[in-house]
Amino acid sequence: MANFCTQANALFRKNLTYHKRHARSHLKVILFPAILFVLLGGMQTYFNKQEREHFEADNPNGYPPLLQIPSPKFRAVATDSIQFPGLPDASCRETDSCPVTILITGSNRSFAESVAGKMFTDTPDPNSTSDVDTIANGIFGRNDGLSSPLVHVRSRCSKNSSSEVAESDVICVEGLNLWRNSSLEINTELFKGFREGNTDGKINAFLAAYDFLDTSGEQFKVIIQYNSTNVQDHNPLLLKISRSENMASNGYIRFLRGPAIKMNLEYVAEMPTPAGFQRPPDALSFINIVFFTWVILQIFPVILSSLVYERQQKLRIMMKMHGLGDGPYWVISYIYFLAISLIYMSCYFVFGVLTGLTIFNLNSYGVQCIFYFVFTNLQISFAFLLAALFSNLKTASVVAYTIVFGTGIMAFLLFQPLVNDASFPRGWLIVLELYPGFSLYRGLYELSKFAQGAFKIGTYGMYWEYLISNGNGVREVLIIMSVEWVVFLISAYYLDQVISSGTGNRRSPLFFLPCSQKKHLASFQKPSFQSQESSVQMEDNDVLREREKVEQLLNQPHPNYSAICYNLKKMYPGKDGNPNKVAVKGLSLALPRGECFGMLGPNGAGKTTFVSMMTGLLEPSSGAAYIEGLDLRTQMNEIYGSMGVCPQHDLLWETLTGREHLLFYGRLKNLKGSALSRAVEESLKSFNLFQGGVGDKAAGKYSGGMKRRLSVAISLIGDPKVVYMDEPSTGLDPASRKMLWDVVKRAKQDRAIILTTHSMDEAEYLCDRIGIFVDGNFQCLGTIDELKARYGGSYMFTVTTSPEHERDVEVLVKHLSPHAKKTYHLYGTQKFELPKDEAKISDVFLTVKLAKQKFTVQSWGLADTSLEDVFIKVATEAQ
Repeated sequence: MANFCTQANALFRKNLTYHKRHARSHLKVILFPAILFVLLGGMQTYFNKQEREHFEADNPNGYPPLLQIPSPKFRAVATDSIQFPGLPDASCRETDSCPVTILITGSNRSFAESVAGKMFTDTPDPNSTSDVDTIANGIFGRNDGLSSPLVHVRSRCSKNSSSEVAESDVICVEGLNLWRNSSLEINTELFKGFREGNTDGKINAFLAAYDFLDTSGEQFKVIIQYNSTNVQDHNPLLLKISRSENMASNGYIRFLRGPAIKMNLEYVAEMPTPAGFQRPPDALSFINIVFFTWVILQIFPVILSSLVYERQQKLRIMMKMHGLGDGPYWVISYIYFLAISLIYMSCYFVFGVLTGLTIFNLNSYGVQCIFYFVFTNLQISFAFLLAALFSNLKTASVVAYTIVFGTGIMAFLLFQPLVNDASFPRGWLIVLELYPGFSLYRGLYELSKFAQGAFKIGTYGMYWEYLISNGNGVREVLIIMSVEWVVFLISAYYLDQVISSGTGNRRSPLFFLPCSQKKHLASFQKPSFQSQESSVQMEDNDVLREREKVEQLLNQPHPNYSAICYNLKKMYPGKDGNPNKVAVKGLSLALPRGECFGMLGPNGAGKTTFVSMMTGLLEPSSGAAYIEGLDLRTQMNEIYGSMGVCPQHDLLWETLTGREHLLFYGRLKNLKGSALSRAVEESLKSFNLFQGGVGDKAAGKYSGGMKRRLSVAISLIGDPKVVYMDEPSTGLDPASRKMLWDVVKRAKQDRAIILTTHSMDEAEYLCDRIGIFVDGNFQCLGTIDELKARYGGSYMFTVTTSPEHERDVEVLVKHLSPHAKKTYHLYGTQKFELPKDEAKISDVFLTVKLAKQKFTVQSWGLADTSLEDVFIKVATEAQ
């Protein structure tokens, strides 16, 4: 028997060849997402541009927090109704040269004025509005939002810098600080400047106000009142506090440590991560996540369909009967589908990166790869699990594509709102995420949200350190998917064994327990005494002798016998009130090497059930069987290595060639190298599949006869010790049938062959012994001559005359043989059964000669008993 590696190599090569035939279809599957990714990338570019411009209206991307600078026409000046000391003359509004004013107070005036005087410094102007480092050093703001120039507040502006600079689009404005005796005066001035300005349309707006309280060289305490009025939309922006606070902090540090000391305000971001930004419910968000969900799940129907196809076409059973164990099948199938899925996901990821989609480029590649890798394995495990529940390819395909498209739509319409609903219990959210599709959607949603937030503030999205933060859905679904990956795979194997998705032989639900194994074997060995006794009473002497021979071989094994069955029985439990159906009733058979044993019997006699038990497709209800000394109950996997099967219906891969079929099954039978090549060539030549390149054509293009010959060739390759052939010559023309019979006759020299057929010619040509099987029992066993002699002790005499002479013929026949029996009568043609001990051949000729003298004999014939006659007689009497 081939070892694990040999079986794995055979299956891997077969899968590789099979999918190579479908390379064009696979390429279309890969390129279709690529085209859509290009379209999606273009849409994202447009939407991101619009979204960035909208966001920068309040917080310019890449800038440190900016101050809200009062517009020149609203800056605080001395007016007739507002008389406060130190304010500039109102004439500055006509030339847009009014300074921006801050009000200060505190318990120590000299200290407060000294600190405030160091707030405004003469830092250089930036070269452009994108010079973020320079902007972080000084005091910058805007008048009326994004459309206005950048304003640089300095202690003194030169003549050239006090107006707009076209090259850098930066305006210099002088800053003015004014002392007030108390915070009450400041509040009054701020209030009047706003209230009375609203009355006459001349608002007196201040940049900020500071109350330094009891600040000293040992402690820094300050109350800041800042301007948060946006002239365009009146939205307060709390980020402006940081710049106002930074002004006071820098002034205090310079007072203590000198003018060279400064504290740059590089950036301020919302806590705790960029995901703090809420995704807007726009069309692009829906297209992104739902589309990615559909693209990733697209490989799921391919895997599920491939697994169910092998089950529906019984290819999995065929492979197992030729020596492929469960271990190699599961390992190679899983690894193969994993390789295909990883190639597909790699193309998906590369296409996403190349098209510039933010979800790929702004999130950590490592986080994304781990997420996609874990889900890919979960998807394969889920496909194996569902494959154990389906036996019809169309049903499985419909369910698979319903899962794909239904997941995206249901997740967007129902699952996503629950994720965003803070009142929805998190425990129930985890329950929903146990469905793999929702886990995928949650992970993509989190990655998309992080990428969206990162794009807005100009930083990076999901990174490893963010996985440990509370509420991060990616960490949650990674844990769920990793656990389900293992659980689904174990459950899939369990259901495969219990529901018989692969082998046709169901195992006990507790098959993995040692006690269950012992109990199972004990019940299997226990004979049914009543059934055995009743069957013995009906058995003929040759059947009894066969049973005695089997019992002797069980006590004293003989190496020359390839197959031994003892009291093998199969009973199907009754359903819907019907009684139990016993398909095989205590069958015993000993089959030596070099013998071809033919099983004849009417439809429904139990032949297929017997072959199914011997090939491991059905479990016997009781009895025992041994193949090459191996126990059918416990060593079936070893038996498969020395067994060949030609099923009644051809089980072939439509896209594989005849040569590739033989190479695959030859490898399963442990053929390698030149021995394998030679065996394949000989098989193709022996079964007339070599000439004209027939062996290198896809099996789907074969005629019915060619497929049948290939099935027989598969059953004989690798020198199996026991071969089961179920009606091997069905559908063959006479020449092909004769050629196949010759090959099988030569092949039986060193192996045992069990053959079922309805062709009496085939049975006479191939079979050394024949058993007529009726109603679950052998009615007779023996060679063809023995059966003819035992059940065919008569001549078949046929006479055709005109209808008016039928009675004359009967009289002559009764005179020839008093116990003659009429078996057929149709309009002048009569057929009689003449016992051989009553009628001699010479007497028959003499009787016909006398009859011709009395009336016209149109035709007549005398034949010995044929195998067909024996079969009809035995079957009719038994039934």
